[in-house]
Amino acid sequence: MQQLTPAPDATVSAWAAAKDLPAGRVLAPSDLVAIQVPPGVLPGGTPDQTVMEGKQLAVALRKGQLLADSLLVGPGLLAGSPPGAAAVPLRMADPASIQLVSPGQLINVVMTSGSGPEQAAPSQLLASAVPVLWTSARGGRAGQWLDTAETDGLIVVAADPDQAGRLAGASTQGKLFFVLVGSRSGSGSG
Repeated sequence: MQQLTPAPDATVSAWAAAKDLPAGRVLAPSDLVAIQVPPGVLPGGTPDQTVMEGKQLAVALRKGQLLADSLLVGPGLLAGSPPGAAAVPLRMADPASIQLVSPGQLINVVMTSGSGPEQAAPSQLLASAVPVLWTSARGGRAGQWLDTAETDGLIVVAADPDQAGRLAGASTQGKLFFVLVGSRSGSGSG
């Protein structure tokens, strides 16, 4: 049997999920397992175990899935984004709506500035099809800078420089809402 399926020439150590892990989980040593893989399988941005311990997952992982920095909350979240992309935190007007989105989904961000039925104002589209990086509802933790109450209704999106300029501080000018949208590559017909 070994003659039919020879062992790979070389392998390298990699870290994988030891079990199914939810998005937002803070990694503990028991969540990771060392495995041997062919060098070409190892994803770029693969940190060692000591770097990953205590970090928070930005996405859910299946048992055996290899870890990379782009799967963790932090600078790696923008991996693969166009040059100049920024992670922009937004506070939604309806904190409960955050439960409808997960990291990876695309949303349109809309601002309303009216003060109710007596003073209506048109909604303004601030950003189209921006990917969600993190939400307070999907296992997000407060961390060292924010208290738990301060993360309520918070969402972080990846935005190009123009979008980031419109989004930064927008919640002080009006109420922010999001609309779930389909993939960027899909073409819609109406």
